[in-house]
This record gives sequence, C-alpha cells and structure tokens, in this order.
Amino acid sequence: MLPRFVKASAEVRSKRLNQLAWLAVALIFIVLLFSGKLSGLLALVGVIFAFLLRSMPVILRYAPQLHSIWLRFKAGNPQDNQSGPGSARKASMTKAEALGVLGLTPGATEEEIIQAHRKLISRFHPDRGGSDYLAAQINQAKKTLLGR
Repeated sequence: MLPRFVKASAEVRSKRLNQLAWLAVALIFIVLLFSGKLSGLLALVGVIFAFLLRSMPVILRYAPQLHSIWLRFKAGNPQDNQSGPGSARKASMTKAEALGVLGLTPGATEEEIIQAHRKLISRFHPDRGGSDYLAAQINQAKKTLLGR
C-alpha cells in the first residue's frame, strides 16, 4: 500500500493525507469523549472564544492601521526598511503612505499626527513586544508628515 501511495500524484497524496488528518481528529475526539476529558477541551475553547469576543473592539479600533502596516510589511522585505548597521533603509515614504500608516485623512493637523503616532507607537514599540519594522514605519510616517 505504501509504494502505491508514493507513486500516486501529488493531488491524490494530498487528498489522502487530508482524509487521514480528519480521521485522526475524529479518533482523538472520540477518545476524549469516552475518557471524560472532553469537558476540559470544550472549556478551553470557551475561554478562547470569550477572550476573542472581549478583545474584538480593540482589534477593530486599530484594524485600518494594522491592515495598512501589514500590507507594507508583506510587500517588501522588512530587513530593507530597518535602520541599523549593515541594513539598507528606504529613502522616503510618500505622504499618502504615511497617512495610511497612521490611519489619518489628508489635512490632518500636527496634533492629530502626534496623537495617532503616540497611540500606535505605544502599542507596537519593540520594548513592549512589538515589531522593529512596524515601529520604524510608524516613526517614518510621523517624520514624513511633520517634515522633521
């Protein structure tokens, strides 16, 4: 049976492995059900679900900024945009990109720019577990919009 599996096309092997994975999940579920351990698993799922529901307003509040930063992160190599020894740095950021990173609209005042920067940098600073790349993008956006 194994040689037949090895000789099968990648599509067939993928389908069989997928079926095997679902069978393993079903067997684990049945074993947990009959051993009385399923209640602990269901409690864990409930806790995770409750946590996600409670944190949803915070996630949605920062969704536009996070989305624009994530798109910039995916578009390029984050190593190219970090400052530091041995790494190249992107020369400039357009005002439209900077507004998108900070989640602002054109015509934002200096105070609005500073407040948006403070809010984002407090969440994404590397000292607080954030990313160096995201913090650099947020700082670059502020510098671009304020001309400093």
